[in-house]
Amino acid sequence: MDSVTQVLLGASIGVAFMGRRTALWKSALWGGVAGLLPDLDVLLDHGDPILNMIRHRAESHALLLLTLFAFPMAWAVSRLHRQPQLYGRWWWALMLALVTHPLLDLMTIYGTQVFQPFSDEAYGLGSMFIIDPVYSLPLLAGVVAALRVKTVGRALAINGWALAFSTAYLAWSALAQWGVTQHARQSLQAQGLPSQQLLVTPAPLSTLVWRVVALDGERFHEGFYALMDGGRAIRFVAHERGGTLAMQNADHPQLQRLARFTDGFFKVQGNSDKLVVTDLRMGQEPDYVFSFDIGPPLQAGASHPVAEQRSRRMDVGEGLKWLGQRMLGHDVPPPERR
Repeated sequence: MDSVTQVLLGASIGVAFMGRRTALWKSALWGGVAGLLPDLDVLLDHGDPILNMIRHRAESHALLLLTLFAFPMAWAVSRLHRQPQLYGRWWWALMLALVTHPLLDLMTIYGTQVFQPFSDEAYGLGSMFIIDPVYSLPLLAGVVAALRVKTVGRALAINGWALAFSTAYLAWSALAQWGVTQHARQSLQAQGLPSQQLLVTPAPLSTLVWRVVALDGERFHEGFYALMDGGRAIRFVAHERGGTLAMQNADHPQLQRLARFTDGFFKVQGNSDKLVVTDLRMGQEPDYVFSFDIGPPLQAGASHPVAEQRSRRMDVGEGLKWLGQRMLGHDVPPPERR
């Protein structure tokens, strides 16, 4: 999720677990700091855009390492505020604010390496978009209440209800994703299309519209389903995936990295001069967040150049207009297909 939401979640958890034991602004402040800390790894430069991508959400998002880091952080905060007797409570609050960061990230499709340093496998459920106001705004209301409402009991109650609502929304997103996945499989099978390798993720800003991608050798099929569609079959559009080109360059280290990180949801375009590899999970055809020029096909013994990121974004105004229409159940194509 976006860093602002992570700060709000950390602050809300800090307030909820410290309660009346300390000033609410203190628990909100340090909870927010703990919620932000894991994302500071974005400041690290690994010397290559692809490495920067796959090394984000790595050790700084490891559940074990964050749990251990909570010990010195709680010690420092409790001493700073001259509350050594609250060290244990501060540890619980800060530990939860720290570890819920990667747990929330797991709900997105990006990929989070929560089991570092034992495994570098990246996990992502993909039931939440990176920014979702329905999740974030209640947290904001709860934190604002904690800082502005003068009656402590009422402030804690508002924050608690906001945290509970946001958590329930996460559960709803997973349930909605499961339902759309079942419907997508039925639509694919009815159209004679493969449904084994399937990706179902929410469209931007809500869980009311979902994007479906099914891999099919040289092609991938993309479609959209809105909860207001009322069970209507998903209309899929086929696009070239470059499967043969990917096989011809299967030994390319950059291609191998992206193939593993994306769980196979990528496409390859190019010729003898350059190869462009695109992560199909984030974006929609033909606009994607992560697309990389990895240079020409490698010759035996040659080293690959530093990749160049070449993202393409949909026009925001047109995209929001289309999204609003799809939310209402109107089966209109995305702007780029018109």
